[in-house]
Amino acid sequence: MGILAWIIFGLIAGVIAKLIMPGKDGGGFIVTCILGIIGAVVGGWIATFLHIGGSVTGFNFPSFLVAVAGAIIVLIIYRMVRR
Repeated sequence: MGILAWIIFGLIAGVIAKLIMPGKDGGGFIVTCILGIIGAVVGGWIATFLHIGGSVTGFNFPSFLVAVAGAIIVLIIYRMVRR
């Protein structure tokens, strides 16, 4: 999937990851979106590398789930580093 699609997915995934894992992270909405973009790209790369998550090409539900999972992983790592 193109990087632009992962960026768009990342914006949405970052917000959803924040809703799934509420708490004080610092940085506000902008940092949440940036973490979501990073998470979506990382999640897409990992899913493609491991051949999991179904078809992670294009705007579809498996790609969206991969983006949200990647955003949650990056948010967990961000919280661990910030402490």
